[in-house]
Amino acid sequence: MIHRELESAIRENLNYFPVVTVTGPRQSGKTTLIRNMFPDMPYHSLETPDTLSMALSDPAAFLMRHNEGMVLDEVQNAPQLLSYLQGIVDEHRERKYILSGSSQFSLQNSISQSLAGRTAVLELLPVSLSELHGGESLCNADKLMFSGFYPAVMAGDNIPRLFYPAYVRTYLERDVRNLLQVKDLFQFQTFLRLCAGRVGSLFNASELSNDTGVSVNTIRAWLSILQASYIIFMLHPYHENSRKRLTKTPKIYFYDTGLACYLLGIGDEQQLSTDRMRGHLFENMIIADVMKRFCNEGRSPELMFYRDSNGNEIDLLVSQGSSIQGYEIKSSATYSSTFEKGFGSLTPSLDARLTRRAVIYNGLQERKETPVEVLHFTTFLAG
Repeated sequence: MIHRELESAIRENLNYFPVVTVTGPRQSGKTTLIRNMFPDMPYHSLETPDTLSMALSDPAAFLMRHNEGMVLDEVQNAPQLLSYLQGIVDEHRERKYILSGSSQFSLQNSISQSLAGRTAVLELLPVSLSELHGGESLCNADKLMFSGFYPAVMAGDNIPRLFYPAYVRTYLERDVRNLLQVKDLFQFQTFLRLCAGRVGSLFNASELSNDTGVSVNTIRAWLSILQASYIIFMLHPYHENSRKRLTKTPKIYFYDTGLACYLLGIGDEQQLSTDRMRGHLFENMIIADVMKRFCNEGRSPELMFYRDSNGNEIDLLVSQGSSIQGYEIKSSATYSSTFEKGFGSLTPSLDARLTRRAVIYNGLQERKETPVEVLHFTTFLAG
């Protein structure tokens, strides 16, 4: 079994909150993690029709049935329980409740209304590289990108060729249908594939609207659901008051590159090695892994990118207080000094705040010197 780094943050927060909520994409390992951490705590899944019916028919009695508290899985199926849970934890601070759910949208709305200040909300994303141990596959970027990072694939319990088609059919399409009542599934499938084809690129709702034949408002609604379902995330640009005009359009990324590869029709890692999207997917893998690193520590990441009107760009800015770390990401195995170009075109205020400048690439030449570090991607992610 893969040890998940979020465990430490869950245990720490449980010392201070009566409720800990673990959210994240479906199949990211939430149930496995919680059940292994709390084997003696009563467990109830609200995906089970009988359990859901019992919980909804008498919420107060259901939540009070175990003196020590309980684990409630897939709680997004019964968000109305949370208003009852508020009163219970206020009166019985000794009870502990572990909640899990896979819909950020419905959970966050319910939590903000009912459990504000009473629960810690933590995110379990697919497996990070630092949670994997050993093996040549860690250095094989194409294999990692194609396989993706869902626990079932990482643990060898499933294979990408079977896992991702089933994931899209049984989870993604079902969730979206429930939330948006999509009438034309083909249009939505087209939208998904178009999003995968724009990984690492500026998001253009009008362009997607034209390509799919639906309105811009529909595109934005679908996008919000994909974000809430932990399928995609947006990386927003760095902003400042400056004479140099900076882009204001966000970039689009997938939480998991294996899913993106499937939607792109990439059939194996050999095909990926020569695919036009390889560089974008490599960038996606690195940025998603940085996000996982923050989430596994129970912190909210503040990630951005830099781009000016001349096209000068830095792929990833990581803000930490008053300082910022900058990373240019390249899939090439051969280093070129041109990779450092973006660091020479910064606005003065960003240049002053940048405490680290590094190029992350897929080659073996590594050196640490000012002004730019050069790192193999596994060296960066392990650190």
